Amino acid sequence: MHIFITIWAVAAAWRWADWSRFREFHATMIYMPAMDLLYFYFTHNYPLWTVQSHFGLPHTGVALLYTFIVFPCTVILFLSNYPDTLSKQIIHVGKWVLLYVGTEWIGHLTRAIYYDNGWSLGWSFLFVIVMFPMLILHYKRPSLAYIASVIIIVILIYSFDVPWTSTHVDEETLLWKL
Repeated sequence: MHIFITIWAVAAAWRWADWSRFREFHATMIYMPAMDLLYFYFTHNYPLWTVQSHFGLPHTGVALLYTFIVFPCTVILFLSNYPDTLSKQIIHVGKWVLLYVGTEWIGHLTRAIYYDNGWSLGWSFLFVIVMFPMLILHYKRPSLAYIASVIIIVILIYSFDVPWTSTHVDEETLLWKL
């Protein structure tokens, strides 16, 4: 599933993204993976979700496909086709929310994604509802987006009791999660 999503994201970005505006979107194309890498940093021993491959790739390899390929493709596709009118903007964001949540729901059903430590598809839905407007905010007002991101990260860390310090995970626990 993850390989298919990666290939689809690249093909869709190749076909429908406005690559002439790459420089305009570049910072936001970096912002999304940077926020994902912060997730990995803060939750490396306390994951809220984990992606799993059915083809023998380690879960970190699959996660990095999303971080460095799918997410930048998402940003350039999302921003390239962002409409001018408010009603069309709401529909555009709604389509992307449904695409992301629908894909994750299928991933959860096929055991390609696992939830842990209180996270669920409902939390993913709420997260994605915030994520796409944050991409727009970063594109238009990056400083404000970083401030809002710090606030959101702190709220999520406290909401899910993510430990601030590194904790030891024994081998049995690691094997169980794989």
